[in-house]
Amino acid sequence: MGRLRRAVYGLNPWILSCVATVPLVAEIVLVLFLHRGSPNRLAIVTWAGYAIWTLSAVFGVLPIITLRTRGGVKRGTNYMHTTTLVDSGIYSVVRHPQYLAGMLISLALVLLAQTWLIALLSATVVTLTWLDALKADRYCIDKFGDAYEQYMERVPRTNALVGIVRLARRGKGT
Repeated sequence: MGRLRRAVYGLNPWILSCVATVPLVAEIVLVLFLHRGSPNRLAIVTWAGYAIWTLSAVFGVLPIITLRTRGGVKRGTNYMHTTTLVDSGIYSVVRHPQYLAGMLISLALVLLAQTWLIALLSATVVTLTWLDALKADRYCIDKFGDAYEQYMERVPRTNALVGIVRLARRGKGT
């Protein structure tokens, strides 16, 4: 695991995102053009796919609003250019909601298409996105220091279910 981390941390900051985009776009194209109306799909699984896709939109859009309003972002700059650590709102549930959104979109496409090819592409997307989230943690530690390391202990990287449970426990004071 140490070798993998060193290799991931040594990559250009955008390389994993760019590489993960290729199979994700392939998934979308294949689902839209090749697997529409397949008679072998289970309707309930398809509906679960739509539900997860909708959930991914929440994890994709809320960070933009949260970082823009709470991250000390200067006017005219990208919402990702925060000057303060944000650990409230969606960031009190998961540290990397937009990475989670990408993974959820990919999973949703598997459920919509219900084919092995899409599942294989999704496994690639999820793996690369998770590795990119590891790299993002390293960047945030460098940027925010000990405060981010303490945040990492409280809030999971991308596991929203664990994040919700932890948030509920913190709210109860346990």
